[in-house]
Amino acid sequence: MDKENILLGAVDVYYMEYTGELPDDETIEVPENLLGETSGGTTIEYKPSYYTAKSDSGRATKTILTDEEATLKSGIMTLNGKKLAVLCSTARVEEDGNIRTVKIGGVKNYNGKKYVIHCVLNDPEAGKSTVTIVGTNEAGFSLAYQKDKETVVDAEFKANPVDNEGTLIVYKEALSTESEAGEEAGEEAQG
Repeated sequence: MDKENILLGAVDVYYMEYTGELPDDETIEVPENLLGETSGGTTIEYKPSYYTAKSDSGRATKTILTDEEATLKSGIMTLNGKKLAVLCSTARVEEDGNIRTVKIGGVKNYNGKKYVIHCVLNDPEAGKSTVTIVGTNEAGFSLAYQKDKETVVDAEFKANPVDNEGTLIVYKEALSTESEAGEEAGEEAQG
């Protein structure tokens, strides 16, 4: 029987430029690919759209899936100019000595880049689970500077299909090993 878990904790959000293929976990889960520490949590949302044809009497109906959308929302609290460029498709990063300048805006500067966004939860009881999408931040961003609150950039990545099946979200979770399942069965029998 599959074990059901309560997932608690913040995720680490990693990114890489999408090159047409999803990288393996070991490739993307390295410190230089960490988008930043998060604040306010991370949400993955899937929304299907349906059309229902219905007769005037209501006795005959047929429903079909017409569209679907997936988004990943996260508040990024630690940031630098290079990471800001991941959140904006018109950003250009220039470095001169010890100064980094990020220029944002100009429709002609749209780079068309897509990113692999990979969220990792390491739960001590449930094990590791990951959620991966490919997309771009289509929500824009705001930088709010306040005297008594950290600046958090709210990113909203809209998912694009990652394969020829139309997959929008790839969710992976650790499965209990047979020995863990046997231990749990033994505990239940004793209880």
